[in-house]
Formats: sequence, C-alpha cells, structure tokens
Amino acid sequence: MDTTVADPLVGRLLDGRYRVESRIARGGMAAVYLAMDIRLDRTVALKVMHRSLAEDPDFVRRFIGEAKSVASLSHPNIVHVFDQGTDGGHVYLSMEYVPGRTLRDVLRERGRLPAREALEIMIPVLAALGAAHQAGMVHRDVKPENVLLSDDGRVKVVDFGLARAIEAGRQTRTGVMIGTIAYMSPEQVTSGVADARSDVYAAGVMLFELITGRQPYDGETPMSVAYRHVHDRVPAPSSVVPGGPVQLDRLVLSATDRDPARRPADATALLVAAVETHRTLPRDAGPKPAPPNTTAPAAPVPPANPTLVQSRTEMLTSPGAAAAPAAPFEGHGARRRVRPIWFIVGLATVMVAAIAGTGWWFSEGRYTTVPDLLSINISVAKAEAEKQGFAVKIGKPENDKELGEDKVLRTDPESGREVVRGSVITLIPSAGPLKIAVPNVVNLSEADARSKISEAGLTAGAVSRVPSDTVQRGLVLRTSPQVGTRVKEGGTVQIVLSAGQLMPDVSEMQCDQAEAFLRGKGFTPTVVQQTDDAQPGTVIAQSPAARAEITAGQAVQLTCSKGPDTGFHWPWENPQDPQNVQPGQALIPIPDVRFKRVGDASRELRTAGFKVHVRKIAGSGAVVAENPLGQAPAGTRITIWH
Repeated sequence: MDTTVADPLVGRLLDGRYRVESRIARGGMAAVYLAMDIRLDRTVALKVMHRSLAEDPDFVRRFIGEAKSVASLSHPNIVHVFDQGTDGGHVYLSMEYVPGRTLRDVLRERGRLPAREALEIMIPVLAALGAAHQAGMVHRDVKPENVLLSDDGRVKVVDFGLARAIEAGRQTRTGVMIGTIAYMSPEQVTSGVADARSDVYAAGVMLFELITGRQPYDGETPMSVAYRHVHDRVPAPSSVVPGGPVQLDRLVLSATDRDPARRPADATALLVAAVETHRTLPRDAGPKPAPPNTTAPAAPVPPANPTLVQSRTEMLTSPGAAAAPAAPFEGHGARRRVRPIWFIVGLATVMVAAIAGTGWWFSEGRYTTVPDLLSINISVAKAEAEKQGFAVKIGKPENDKELGEDKVLRTDPESGREVVRGSVITLIPSAGPLKIAVPNVVNLSEADARSKISEAGLTAGAVSRVPSDTVQRGLVLRTSPQVGTRVKEGGTVQIVLSAGQLMPDVSEMQCDQAEAFLRGKGFTPTVVQQTDDAQPGTVIAQSPAARAEITAGQAVQLTCSKGPDTGFHWPWENPQDPQNVQPGQALIPIPDVRFKRVGDASRELRTAGFKVHVRKIAGSGAVVAENPLGQAPAGTRITIWH
C-alpha cells in the first residue's frame, strides 16, 4: 500500500459521502484511495483523476464515459463500478474494494509461475475481457498491475480506464497511443487503433511474462520497445525457459501474432483455447518456478516463423472445418501430422467438456447470484438465504421511514451481485421509522416551543389554549403527545398554551366553603352579607366575575345571602321548629361527600334520595364543596363542586 501521508485528500469527506482513509496507489492518470461510503456504510476504492487531467473537458468526458460503460458490466472477474461524481476539481469513480495483491506483486515475489498456475490465473482474466468484448468494450491496458488477486482467491480485472465502445470508432482513431508499451500491440503503436484483438495481444504478452518471469522485449527507451513490437515476433516461452510445454508456446504465439487478423478474434476465443490447453497439460508440466526476485536467463530469440499458428478454436469454427483435415502446426522444428476428421469431432467434444469442467470453477459454476430478499421478514429471509447455500449474518437494525420493523432493508452484498457460492450475506433489518422523544417545551413561548420541536425532528401542530393556575398566560402548558413520548420522525406534536388564571365560579357555594377554596388557590377573599331570598350562607355574587382573568394573590370579594327580611326560614334550617316543617314533608340527612371521588359522591347522594348537580371548578377528581349540608326533603338538588 502507498504510504504517502502528505496527500491532501486523505482524511477528507469527498462529495459529502466518501471519507478518504488512505492512498492505495498512484498512477499516471489517477490515484486510488481506500474510502468509506458513509451513506451505505461500506468500504470502497476511490479512483480520483489527477487535477491536471480533470481540467481537460475532453478527458473528463472520456472518464465519465468509462463509468457508464464499466458500470453496465456484471461479471465476477471484473471490479464493479458503483458511482461517479465530481467534487470541486476532483473527478472520481467509486469502485468495489478488493483486498489482496496485484499480479505484479506476485511476479515480484515469486518470479515465473508453473504452467498450470499461470493458466489458472489467465483463464478468469480472459473470461473478464471476453465479457467486455461481448459488450463492445476494449480494455486497452491489459497488464499484471491491472489484475487483482483477492485474499479469498478471486481474480479481478480492474481499470477499464480507457475502455471505449467499439461503435465509437472516431474516438479510437485519434492517433494517440493509450496503454503500456511493454504490452502494446503493433497496431496500437503504429496507428493508435485498438480493438478486442489488441487486448488478446496484451494477454498473450502477459501469459509470456507469467511463465518466463520476464517481458518479451526490453530496451533503453520506450520507443525502442515499441519498435520491437512492430518489427519482431514474440518468442516462444520455451526458447526463454527450456522445457516448457509446447501447448503454451502455441497459445502465446497465436495470441501475439503481429497481424491482428491471425489472432483469436477476441478474448472469448482465446479463453476457449486456454481452457483446452490447461486440460491437456500434464500435472507436472513445465520447469520449476524460479526463486523469488530472479528470472531465467534470456535465450536467443529465434527468427520469426512465417507459418501461421492456427488456434484450435479457429480450426473448429473456420468454414469447411467439418470437411477438411486440420492444418499442420509448425514451430520449434516440430511438425504435427494431419489429423483425420474424427479427431476434430472428438476434440470439439473434449473442449466442450473442458469448458464445462475446468471453466466452471472460473466462471458461472463457482458463482451464484445474491437473491432479492428486500422487504420480507428477517427470519424468512435468513431461512431462504440459508436454503440457497449462503452463510447468513444479521446486522445492526437501521431506521427507515417507509419499511416496518424486522423486514430486510438491504443486504451486503446487494441483491443481484454475483458472489462465490457459500459466501456470507449480511442482512440489515429495518428498525422502522426513527422514533424521537417529544422534547420538554413547558413554560416556553409558542415560537420557542415550535423551534425546539422542529430541531428534534418533529412537526409542531395546532395550538389550543386552556386556563392554568400554575403557568403564565401565553406559555406552553403541555403538549400532546406528552413530553417524553416517542413519536415517529416527522410526527406532529400539538401545543397547549396557558390561557392564564381565570376567576373560579363559586356562585351558589356555601360562603365558608368558597372562602376556604379561594384561599387554597392563593387569593385573598373578603365576605360581605346582603339580604336576599337565596338560601342563607350561600354566595350570590363575586368580584372579579367568574372566568375573568386574574393574577395570583388578587383580592376577591364574595357577597353572601343572609336571607330575606320577613323572617322566613328555609324548611331545613331548624328542623326542630314546627313552623319550618311543611305538612307531610320528612327531612332526611344529607351525606357529607366532600373530598370523596366525584363518581362515588354522586352515587351516595342518589342512593340517599337526592338529586345531584355536578359543577367543575378545580378540575380535580375529588369533591371540594357541597351545598346544602345538614338535612333536606328527599328529591332536593344537591350541588357538588370538583
């Protein structure tokens, strides 16, 4: 990993989404960083083009074209492109992060590789290139630096950085050489033209390097190497490392023919030949690998063989192949005799079997697709994934405004991705909408309460007003739902404001009870007596009037009846006085229900034979006053206050 610490992008949040952790590598066009996608909580590789190139509009257009083209590819041996964007002067790609090493790292460490192992690396590389070629794309820069070997054994081709659709022919004819000189095809050197066969050439050069430990050409300058690609022929690997399998010589010479028309048509055709070559190699094929950091001595390069090296794929697919014997192969002084037609038919059968067998491991058979488990119950999803052979982890639930609790919000890897069979899938369940506690806004103004509710992620709703003895007029008395109640994010909270303290209505209450009640509320009551036909000792007037706005401690005057001047007494004032008892009336005791619960008090009075009138004054659940008290005829209306 690149250990540079002075990079200004390290530690920065790019485009408000990607937190750059460290720099992985730096190339001629771009730098690659390890980053965290904080929106999806996943590690990605971030490819950021150099600022000098980002200032070139034409280059930026090609770069964006790369993102769109490669993002459309879905193949297990191609590094996936997730996103493309810009942040100021930075233009970037967000890609799948593949922990591991490049093929170049392996070559530096081990030198040349055994024949079978070299092919087992090349086969998935060719499968990836073949998928791109089928989609009309050309890589243009196939080399060991662009092949990743993951820690779990996967092979991935990266950096289709200059891939183009074949249809965009004018763009490929700019005359600009794009690629790496050591792997560049003759036509790229001479005219800048590149197609699928140019990738085939580079793949052949890379295979040569894997089995010999060196590149086919060296020179003091890049131009001298380019000259040799145009005028020389890539030597047979066995001429550099004696004892190598002749099958590999044929494969390399076919892929690196200077004439594009005589190479395999694309990477898929070369893949077929590579799989067949792998099948025919003996288990101990080829020389032993070189010690680390050493290469085999270079053998003299033989003169170019003018005879066409025809691949087996071409033999099977060329016109007339079913009716004519195979062309002889000439190379390394050896000549193969003509094979009869039955041999070609048998060879085709063997090749199909080889692709279905050996190729299975490197392509579809080894991989499967992550199922779509979104929005279903987490337990059902787990059972279904395990049924399909996946190992399942349940991740930490995440809130979602739309999806209910315990349903699959997302999976890692995401549905539709191709993964190795038996891979681990992490299911992220939904925790449902985020629920927020209603903040405490009591005693705040309406404006401050609305602001605090909004800051909490909730919505302030309608406002109502009710009297309050304890909260100043205009301030929040309470909320609905109550403070501390957990409400769905964005939910509505109703605000109840205090209408201030209002004068209680104590009319018709017995004066001593009214006076005691008002003193308990913090008022200073005074009582005046007045002749009146009302029952003696009851409140007949009050100042301030009932429900008038008042302040705590305010003086209150109660006017109480002292009865009429005629000397008339209410029948139950003095039951012992015969003149106060009407003929046929019986007086019964009135239960004293003060301080009892309203419901219980009402039942007790009705059971005793009285009518009940209930008035609200304090808003409590207990009776605070009762009138009349003592005795009264059955059916008399008794008023209670609560």
